[in-house]
Amino acid sequence: MIYLDHNAITPVRPEARAAVARALEVFGNPASTHAAGRAARAVLDDARAQVAAALSASPGDVVFTSGATESAAVAIRGVLGAAPRERRELVVTAVEHPCVLSLAEALADQGTPVRVVPVDRRGLPDEEAWRAALSGRTALACAMLANNETGVMLPVPRLAAAAREVGAPFFCDAVQAVGKVEVDVRTLGADLVALTAQKFGGPRGAGALVVRPGLPLAPLFGGHQERERRAGTENLPGIAGLGAALEAACAAREVEQARVGALRDRLEAALLAAWPGARVNGAGAPRLPGTLSITLPGCDAEALLIALDLEGICASAGSACTSGSSKPSHVLSATGLSPAEARATLRLSLGWTSQPEDVARAAEAIPRLAARVRAAIPL
Repeated sequence: MIYLDHNAITPVRPEARAAVARALEVFGNPASTHAAGRAARAVLDDARAQVAAALSASPGDVVFTSGATESAAVAIRGVLGAAPRERRELVVTAVEHPCVLSLAEALADQGTPVRVVPVDRRGLPDEEAWRAALSGRTALACAMLANNETGVMLPVPRLAAAAREVGAPFFCDAVQAVGKVEVDVRTLGADLVALTAQKFGGPRGAGALVVRPGLPLAPLFGGHQERERRAGTENLPGIAGLGAALEAACAAREVEQARVGALRDRLEAALLAAWPGARVNGAGAPRLPGTLSITLPGCDAEALLIALDLEGICASAGSACTSGSSKPSHVLSATGLSPAEARATLRLSLGWTSQPEDVARAAEAIPRLAARVRAAIPL
């Protein structure tokens, strides 16, 4: 099997598997004061220190969650819940992950003013529009670090600085970037940063939110865990796997960034040469090393995915969270693609398990199968 869907979920690293197995033997509750509880607390503390070290944060700033969606909810609802009455507006970019945009839509339905900032053809936010959307009424500004569909890297330090000028906290969804490129909360400028284990070789069901010290954050539910910022007994095996995976990913990051980036570039060049009119989405903008969003005019991407799957190649047409939707990708639509162009777009994402032979096989199979699909189902 050729796996080219690392942006959806990445195979678990051996370091994470080993950490999960060890944590499964630690059965105590981290909140208990007896020996079993202290052993569990030690596992939790070790993972917290690993996450903090990876992002240049303090261990006390790290809140463990069940993943990116919960981290976004804890951040957005928590800040809005603690905001003064004169600050009730939410500012987001048009290309945020569905876990942010869907929550923003729900909050808008409940009366929260939401301002959505457009992006250009590359997928970068209009910084003038961003500044115009911010005001003394802004409770929270949200912008992702790297887009999950196109891999485009947003200028988060500048966006966060603009929010800071009006006194608004800033939430950054760094889910796709952590473990792949350097993420330093000191230079990022964000007050809240979300990550999830399954994107860098950890187990699913474990995530984290890094919270700036002193930031008011209303808890979503009752409970004293995670310094009363996230209720519920911690998922110790998942958290241990998260910490181990992140440590391993960061240790190899520089080498992997160059290696995976070269593989992506090779695949990109091959597909552009093989398919007339092919277009790389996000071209001209900084992108994650392993992400390729490419439009193949005239080819139905969903049908192509089925053909690829039959040949043992796993890929995606966009975000896994919107797979199966009849609507075109909101990210591609925001960058100006027509519905037909969006339906002809393939997302190929490489990661730590990707090899040169994977790229060679995909570079041969995709144009061949796309031509067959175009002949059978012309767009």
